[in-house]
Amino acid sequence: MVMKSVHRECIEEENKYRWIESEKAGYDLGEGCVRKWVKDHWTGYLRARWVEHLQGKCFWIELAGRDFGLLLREFQSQQQLLNDILNRLKDGAENLGVIDWALANNIPLGPVYEILEALDINSQRLAHRFDSPAPSQFDKRSA
Repeated sequence: MVMKSVHRECIEEENKYRWIESEKAGYDLGEGCVRKWVKDHWTGYLRARWVEHLQGKCFWIELAGRDFGLLLREFQSQQQLLNDILNRLKDGAENLGVIDWALANNIPLGPVYEILEALDINSQRLAHRFDSPAPSQFDKRSA
């Protein structure tokens, strides 16, 4: 089984982007370029890694181990609906967007809810290393 780190692999993607954009500009664009990649691509990058994890293609160590290969075990009789939902999620849709899509296309919501609940996309949100955690109430100093 292939095991990788989302964060380590992400650095390679950031560096590739920085190199390409810097070559176009004719000089090193620096950390600002990397931050632009994060703003524009981090969510999609993470979603694509998550789907690979669910499909059992690659074990991403930062993602929930119990989800590895989930799609090989579940929803075999609903493959088309599953693929439609995954495509929307990979394109950046959230649960509500998928539900709206199902309603607009007269797709029964029961199976949609079942798939969304099993995928549990909200539990797979990882902060990028540039994101600082919100300060807790205990970090604030009173004057």
